[in-house]
Amino acid sequence: MVQEFRFTLLRILLAPFILLLIFSCNPINKSTIKPVKIIFDSDLGPDYDDVGAITLLHAFADSGKVEILATMASNNYDLVAPCLNVINTWYGRADIPVGAPKTTGVNIGCSQHWTDSLALHYPHAIRSNDQAQDARLLYRKILASQPDTSVVIVTVGFLTNLNDLLLSQADAISPLNGKELVQKKVNRLVSMAGKFPEGLEFNVKEDSTASRYVFGNWPTKILLSGFEIGEKIITGKNLIQSNLKSPAKMAYSIALSCSQSDKNGRMSWDQSAVLAAVQGSNVNFSEVTGKIIVEPSGYNRWINLENGTHSYLVFKNSPDKIAEIIEHYMMH
Repeated sequence: MVQEFRFTLLRILLAPFILLLIFSCNPINKSTIKPVKIIFDSDLGPDYDDVGAITLLHAFADSGKVEILATMASNNYDLVAPCLNVINTWYGRADIPVGAPKTTGVNIGCSQHWTDSLALHYPHAIRSNDQAQDARLLYRKILASQPDTSVVIVTVGFLTNLNDLLLSQADAISPLNGKELVQKKVNRLVSMAGKFPEGLEFNVKEDSTASRYVFGNWPTKILLSGFEIGEKIITGKNLIQSNLKSPAKMAYSIALSCSQSDKNGRMSWDQSAVLAAVQGSNVNFSEVTGKIIVEPSGYNRWINLENGTHSYLVFKNSPDKIAEIIEHYMMH
């Protein structure tokens, strides 16, 4: 009886130390997982996969995998910033800052009228791109406030804002010029841009001057999700058949009905870039390493280099399986 009592007492005394050992060795202890700090830069309007992409970001943010630092409009079309604000607000993050280019740049509207539908039916505080912050200055503010090499920039549109950022000079925000600030604060750039191994792709060619400068001068690693990746990943049909009442469902419901070719879903260019940025490219994809070369026309070529700082995605998982993953997050 005495021996049993002593054994029970010993277990009670050792229990906290055993638990501490278990949790300290547990590789999935949530407190050890740091969210990916992301600035999202979009040309939302000409296409609606941007809506799917930012929906993915909010789904990842709700699970603690992402911290959305800012959302940027790279398109001068006036409803880009309001729609970004609509989605941020719907997911309970109305305070996420929104930037827009204050320089000359590309202005492409929405022929399918889902952008004005989102602005009409969902609450938002930003009514036009004019009410958004200057994207160049917002980039500088966000980067200057973050730990070194901690920020991932995801672009799924034109490279206008990044061009302006690289060309920015030291100011009251930071004593570093744009290129120095990027080199100090950015971990990598993930961009839905280009066609590989070569081709003419929309995001690159529409502001080819900016694309050429950014890809030629960016001081950190660049991961590219090319046209040929998103082209094979079809999503949206399950989303519009769901019971959700989200901005993503509204955008896809309107846009899919406008195109006979999209009746079974839309190609998922922008979502693939977000997925690789958050999960890492080795989960669903592999990488080819080298360097992207952009010609003045916007046509891009590729040079394979073993130690290149650029890389583009190739499929490791099947496009259909990746589509299931993406649509799951779009239905969050």
